[in-house]
Amino acid sequence: MTADLDRYLAFYGEIFGAEVLATVNAEGDHPRMAVVNMGGDSALNVFEVPPGSIVGDRTKMGGRGPIDHYALAVESEERLMEIRDRLVAVGASPGEVTRFGPALLSVFFRDPDGAELEVAYLRTSAG
Repeated sequence: MTADLDRYLAFYGEIFGAEVLATVNAEGDHPRMAVVNMGGDSALNVFEVPPGSIVGDRTKMGGRGPIDHYALAVESEERLMEIRDRLVAVGASPGEVTRFGPALLSVFFRDPDGAELEVAYLRTSAG
Protein backbone atom coordinates (compact mmCIF):
# COMPACT_ATOMS: atom_id res chain seq x y z
CA MET A 1 0.00 0.00 0.00
CA THR A 2 1.10 3.54 -0.64
CA ALA A 3 -0.27 7.00 -0.01
CA ASP A 4 1.02 8.21 -3.42
CA LEU A 5 0.62 5.71 -6.26
CA ASP A 6 2.22 7.96 -8.88
CA ARG A 7 5.36 8.45 -6.76
CA TYR A 8 5.50 4.70 -6.05
CA LEU A 9 5.23 3.77 -9.74
CA ALA A 10 7.87 6.33 -10.74
CA PHE A 11 10.30 4.95 -8.14
CA TYR A 12 9.88 1.29 -9.09
CA GLY A 13 9.94 2.15 -12.79
CA GLU A 14 13.18 4.12 -12.47
CA ILE A 15 14.99 1.76 -10.11
CA PHE A 16 13.77 -1.66 -11.29
CA GLY A 17 12.42 -0.97 -14.76
CA ALA A 18 8.97 -2.01 -13.53
CA GLU A 19 6.19 -1.81 -16.10
CA VAL A 20 2.63 -0.80 -15.22
CA LEU A 21 0.37 -3.48 -16.72
CA ALA A 22 -2.96 -2.06 -15.60
CA THR A 23 -4.46 0.64 -13.41
CA VAL A 24 -7.85 0.58 -11.76
CA ASN A 25 -9.57 3.74 -10.54
CA ALA A 26 -11.00 3.85 -7.04
CA GLU A 27 -14.58 2.61 -6.95
CA GLY A 28 -16.73 2.02 -3.90
CA ASP A 29 -14.57 0.52 -1.17
CA HIS A 30 -11.83 -0.57 -3.64
CA PRO A 31 -8.92 1.90 -3.71
CA ARG A 32 -7.08 3.10 -6.79
CA MET A 33 -4.54 0.45 -7.74
CA ALA A 34 -1.92 -0.58 -10.26
CA VAL A 35 -0.64 -3.97 -11.37
CA VAL A 36 3.12 -3.68 -11.81
CA ASN A 37 5.31 -6.19 -13.67
CA MET A 38 8.55 -6.46 -11.69
CA GLY A 39 10.13 -8.92 -14.16
CA GLY A 40 10.93 -12.58 -13.71
CA ASP A 41 7.24 -13.50 -13.46
CA SER A 42 6.86 -11.19 -10.44
CA ALA A 43 4.13 -8.60 -10.13
CA LEU A 44 2.91 -6.21 -7.47
CA ASN A 45 -0.64 -5.05 -6.92
CA VAL A 46 -0.21 -1.62 -5.37
CA PHE A 47 -3.11 0.12 -3.62
CA GLU A 48 -3.32 3.87 -2.97
CA VAL A 49 -4.78 4.52 0.47
CA PRO A 50 -4.82 7.47 2.89
CA PRO A 51 -1.55 7.74 4.84
CA GLY A 52 -3.29 7.17 8.17
CA SER A 53 -4.66 3.82 7.06
CA ILE A 54 -1.18 2.31 6.63
CA VAL A 55 -0.68 0.99 10.13
CA GLY A 56 2.42 -0.08 11.97
CA ASP A 57 5.88 1.24 12.62
CA ARG A 58 7.55 0.47 9.31
CA THR A 59 11.01 0.98 10.80
CA LYS A 60 10.68 -2.08 13.10
CA MET A 61 10.45 -5.78 12.34
CA GLY A 62 6.88 -6.97 12.86
CA GLY A 63 5.45 -3.46 12.58
CA ARG A 64 5.42 -3.21 8.82
CA GLY A 65 1.83 -2.65 7.84
CA PRO A 66 1.84 -1.76 4.14
CA ILE A 67 1.54 -5.36 2.88
CA ASP A 68 -2.13 -6.19 2.35
CA HIS A 69 -1.74 -9.66 0.83
CA TYR A 70 0.54 -11.55 -1.49
CA ALA A 71 0.02 -13.60 -4.61
CA LEU A 72 1.26 -17.03 -5.55
CA ALA A 73 2.14 -17.17 -9.25
CA VAL A 74 1.12 -20.06 -11.49
CA GLU A 75 2.44 -20.87 -14.94
CA SER A 76 -0.81 -21.06 -16.90
CA GLU A 77 -4.47 -20.13 -16.93
CA GLU A 78 -5.33 -23.83 -16.81
CA ARG A 79 -3.32 -24.24 -13.58
CA LEU A 80 -5.09 -21.20 -12.13
CA MET A 81 -8.46 -22.82 -12.81
CA GLU A 82 -7.37 -26.15 -11.28
CA ILE A 83 -6.30 -24.42 -8.07
CA ARG A 84 -9.45 -22.28 -8.07
CA ASP A 85 -11.59 -25.42 -8.19
CA ARG A 86 -9.71 -26.94 -5.23
CA LEU A 87 -10.07 -23.72 -3.22
CA VAL A 88 -13.81 -23.65 -3.91
CA ALA A 89 -14.14 -27.32 -2.93
CA VAL A 90 -12.70 -26.63 0.54
CA GLY A 91 -14.66 -23.39 1.02
CA ALA A 92 -11.60 -21.13 0.90
CA SER A 93 -12.78 -19.08 -2.11
CA PRO A 94 -16.02 -18.22 -3.87
CA GLY A 95 -14.12 -18.98 -7.10
CA GLU A 96 -14.49 -15.64 -8.83
CA VAL A 97 -11.74 -14.96 -11.37
CA THR A 98 -10.76 -11.28 -11.40
CA ARG A 99 -9.20 -9.83 -14.54
CA PHE A 100 -6.90 -6.86 -13.96
CA GLY A 101 -6.40 -5.54 -17.46
CA PRO A 102 -5.38 -7.86 -20.29
CA ALA A 103 -2.39 -9.42 -18.52
CA LEU A 104 -3.38 -10.59 -15.04
CA LEU A 105 -5.97 -13.13 -13.88
CA SER A 106 -6.45 -13.69 -10.14
CA VAL A 107 -8.38 -15.84 -7.71
CA PHE A 108 -8.53 -14.62 -4.11
CA PHE A 109 -8.83 -16.93 -1.12
CA ARG A 110 -8.43 -17.09 2.64
CA ASP A 111 -6.10 -19.57 4.26
CA PRO A 112 -7.07 -21.51 7.42
CA ASP A 113 -5.74 -18.66 9.61
CA GLY A 114 -7.85 -16.05 7.79
CA ALA A 115 -5.05 -14.42 5.79
CA GLU A 116 -6.12 -13.22 2.36
CA LEU A 117 -3.95 -14.45 -0.50
CA GLU A 118 -4.18 -14.51 -4.26
CA VAL A 119 -3.31 -17.02 -6.95
CA ALA A 120 -2.29 -15.17 -10.10
CA TYR A 121 -1.48 -15.91 -13.70
CA LEU A 122 0.49 -13.15 -15.40
CA ARG A 123 0.38 -13.34 -19.18
CA THR A 124 3.66 -12.29 -20.69
CA SER A 125 4.38 -11.47 -24.31
CA ALA A 126 5.82 -14.98 -24.63
CA GLY A 127 2.83 -16.65 -22.94
